[in-house]
Amino acid sequence: MKKIVWMLLVPVLMTTCVNKKPLQAIDPQAELMNTDRAFSKMSEEEGMKNAFIKYIDDDGILLRPNQFPIMGADAVDFISQNEDSTYTMSWEPKGGSVAQSGDLGYTYGVYTIKLKKNNRIFQGTYVSVWKKLHNGQWRFVVDSGNEGVGK
Repeated sequence: MKKIVWMLLVPVLMTTCVNKKPLQAIDPQAELMNTDRAFSKMSEEEGMKNAFIKYIDDDGILLRPNQFPIMGADAVDFISQNEDSTYTMSWEPKGGSVAQSGDLGYTYGVYTIKLKKNNRIFQGTYVSVWKKLHNGQWRFVVDSGNEGVGK
């Protein structure tokens, strides 16, 4: 009887092990950089306002020139009031890092604003601080930008 059980069990075990891809470790820094790129792509395709509202954390903070930090619901209100139909905003992360805990990181890079009416371009630098939510998605908790990139 034991031989029959083994004869039936071994093929089943062998087929469950075949064709399984090994689990690959996810590089947290690459994942965060890709999130920032997806954020930029959404800004280009659906507007800066929609992208920022999607990617800001509930307690997110915006640091803007000549203003006190704009936090939480006030930050969402600030974003919602922006008229983004006259320009396209995109950016490219140039670097970043993720904490060993895997739940906090930052990205930085160069942003571009292109006016729709005359294709005039403005550039600047930015830094975003991100946290990873329990569902595995990244949301920014701090966003700041500076006009100009120098020569």
